Amino acid sequence: MSLAFFWIFLLLMLCGLPVMFALLIAPSISLLIDDQTRFFTLLLGRMYKGIDNFPLMAIPFFILAGEMMNAGRITLNLVRLSQALIGHLRGGLAQVNILSSMLFAGLSGSAVADTSALGSMLIPAMEKNGYSRRFAAAVTAASSVIGPIIPPSGIMIIYAFIMNVSVAGLFAAGIVPGLMIGFGLMLLTSYLAKVRNYPIASRRATWGERGVAFRRAFLPLLTPVILLGGILSGVFTPTEAAAVAAGYAAVLALLVLRTLTWRDLPSVLFRAALSSGVILLLVGMAVAFAALMTLSQAPVRLTDFVLGISENPLLLLFLVNILLFIVGMFLDAGPAILILGPVLGPTFVGLGIDPLHFAIIMCVNVTVGLATPPMGLVLFVAASLSGERVERIALEMLPFLAIEAAVIFLITFVPEISMTVPRLLGFA
Repeated sequence: MSLAFFWIFLLLMLCGLPVMFALLIAPSISLLIDDQTRFFTLLLGRMYKGIDNFPLMAIPFFILAGEMMNAGRITLNLVRLSQALIGHLRGGLAQVNILSSMLFAGLSGSAVADTSALGSMLIPAMEKNGYSRRFAAAVTAASSVIGPIIPPSGIMIIYAFIMNVSVAGLFAAGIVPGLMIGFGLMLLTSYLAKVRNYPIASRRATWGERGVAFRRAFLPLLTPVILLGGILSGVFTPTEAAAVAAGYAAVLALLVLRTLTWRDLPSVLFRAALSSGVILLLVGMAVAFAALMTLSQAPVRLTDFVLGISENPLLLLFLVNILLFIVGMFLDAGPAILILGPVLGPTFVGLGIDPLHFAIIMCVNVTVGLATPPMGLVLFVAASLSGERVERIALEMLPFLAIEAAVIFLITFVPEISMTVPRLLGFA
């Protein structure tokens, strides 16, 4: 079978067709060209099986949990805690923005949710405090990519499902890289704040004020503890953990903190269902696309091509990082994983790379791609919230992207950074 489907897919993408439809139309046209119409039933069957899968139920539950947290304004408590801890530093509001993203990452696992929830509060506040709009938007966009790296993460669930990798192990592998990106961004912001003389956001909070802020944020902060504790101890599966997260968020927002009313619930459920439907349809079509890749022996051809360049795994990992960075400029994280995972994963595992190690390299790479121009989704969200042009935000983000790229290369060539925690927990 020819690779016509791949070139048709690229052509449809260049014409502006949404990824979801391109993934289905390209194989269909290719089968007609190759006179292989008997495989149509295979494609439809794979698409259905791609959606009808128990582990993928985690995605709508995690999305619902994030929507509950956003609608219930629970993120405000995280911002107040961050401000109480580091708001007195020079460039304090920018530091609060980054620390809030790190805390919020353990609740939603979504970069877009992070940008929307924190950006709507902190971008106007930073502008009033003396920061330029483009810097405020750049910090928000750059730090929001931490969301899908620190668990829970919808992107990691998709990769684990497609490539048969442990979800819990991948979650564990994301903890240290996510923290490294967060602290790296904070160090860079501290330097820029001194050079540009950014203002101090507030006076140093007393320990009593910090205690009050911590008490208000304590229950939301328990979310990742409950999730990871339950998964790693074997009390519940990642899918069940997602349901627990959604239930916990509902109880917290509706009954305990009372920041969400029953009248708000239908709109929250509708938004979660809409987002879930789009993602699951995309997964189903990508699974069908991957089935045609297997039939055409595309992974085998790619492996032969890669080995023709070099048999040195370190050189090939360097090249694949460059490839993924370029792909991230044009494809969202989910489609990039669904399309390239089944092709690149087996190739590098065959070269002796640990499946979990390659998984975290790819997940962090495509996640950072969410903030890279010209198609970075969080860039557009930050631009709409700030009213600043995308290209101006992108230029301001270059130093932050350099930090994130440095972390990617570190976890690539020093596997112990991301693999130590999974190994200690018995996942690698």
